[in-house]
Amino acid sequence: MLKQLRLEGVLHNQFENSEPDDIENYTNRALYPILHLLREDSIEKAVDAFPDAEDIFERNQETLRRVGLAGWNELMKR
Repeated sequence: MLKQLRLEGVLHNQFENSEPDDIENYTNRALYPILHLLREDSIEKAVDAFPDAEDIFERNQETLRRVGLAGWNELMKR
């Protein structure tokens, strides 16, 4: 279907002010291609339940900086 719609290509999740291969960008990577379908009302409920949700994102990035690319690659071998 992607070929028919001419949507083939490489997708990159890259945070603002980062380089494509910065470890912080790995917080958005999955082992396999994945499509997230999110319901707006579910997002609103999650935001209400976790008003400081940005803290989660920042902690994830801090963890990846500590682990580094070598640590990430080691974890992905398991």
